[in-house]
Formats: sequence, C-alpha cells, structure tokens
Amino acid sequence: MQITQKRYYTPEEYLELEEAADYKSEYIDGQIIPMAGGTINHNQIALNLSTELNFAFKKQNYRVFMGDVRLWIPQKRTYTYPDVMILAGEPEYFNNRRDIILNPQIIVEVLSKSTKGYDNEDKFQAYRSISTFQEYLLIDQTRIHVDQFSKTGKKQWTLREYDEEDEAISSMGYAYALVTVPLEISLQDIYNKVNFESVELGGESANVEGLG
Repeated sequence: MQITQKRYYTPEEYLELEEAADYKSEYIDGQIIPMAGGTINHNQIALNLSTELNFAFKKQNYRVFMGDVRLWIPQKRTYTYPDVMILAGEPEYFNNRRDIILNPQIIVEVLSKSTKGYDNEDKFQAYRSISTFQEYLLIDQTRIHVDQFSKTGKKQWTLREYDEEDEAISSMGYAYALVTVPLEISLQDIYNKVNFESVELGGESANVEGLG
C-alpha cells in the first residue's frame, strides 16, 4: 500500500472525505491511503466465506460483516475495512455511527501481492490492540493456502497453516488453539469457483484451478 497524501488529516476530516469519495481509503494515524481494487478471486473468496459463515450462524449469536463496514482501532488511530469480520453478540458502534464498529472477534483478510506484507505485520499488530480480537485468518488468493492465528493468552498467539493437503479450517480440534467459535469450514468451500491463473512453479507458468 502506498501513501499518496502527505499532509496530516484528523479522523473527522477523513470521515468527511470518505463519505464523498468514489473509492475506499484507509486512515492510519493522520495519513489517508487509497485501497487497491479487488480482483475476481478476492471477491469470490470473501463471498464464499461470508456465505458459509452467515448460514452457519443463522441461529447463533454471531454477526458477519463483509467489506464495506469500517473498523475503528482507537489505540492505533486507524480506520480500515477488513474483508470479513465476525462479531459475538451485538455490534459496538463508534459514536453511534452504524457504519463503524469497534468489537470484532475474528478478522479475515484475503491477501494480494500489494498488501500481503502489510496484512501480516502492521495490520495484524493494529488488530491485536482490539480487546475483543481473538482470531485472524489470512487467505491467499493466488494459491490454496490459509494462515490461522488464534489467541491463547496475553500477547500469545498460535499459528496453524492450511493448504491443499488439509480438508478443513477448524476453530477447534488442535492443541493449544483457542476455541473462538464452534465452526468448521472446508477449503473446498472457501475456494469454490476460484481459478488460479499463471501461477509460477519453479520458474514456469501453469494454470491451476481452485478446489470445487
């Protein structure tokens, strides 16, 4: 992600500009950063996951938000738009604004080449300052690969990696992982109708289709 605005903006100025803008931007401690446009794979993965989650939580006390709901992180003075968020119970709104929430339990980001490092490092660090935040999924859109971080204690997180050899992403069933929600999601469902094109393998290009 590239910072294109050099002047300092207040959070209030950012919100005013964002309401009138034709595209979404993030706000990071005074800087406004335009977000890269999403790809078909990015959209398909986020939609697949949100659909599965929304159906699974139909009769449970969880809420699922996708894409357009803004998250405010007070300790990092950051506004961002996670790809998918899961909340336990009711949303906590910032200043009674129904488009800004404060209390996600699980955050999901679909990785792209331009944001992969940022999502895995600086953004994850910002998310960890949220008291309700318990689990983080990073889903690769160029191959079948998911990193799942689960909070196990104060300043303690475990990492579990999933790829095409695994049948499911599960929030339960492996040692030392915090059980954040009683739900299992298969890789096949996440990557349904996703096509990987021009994937470089050993310096050569190959066409690979996603699961499903």
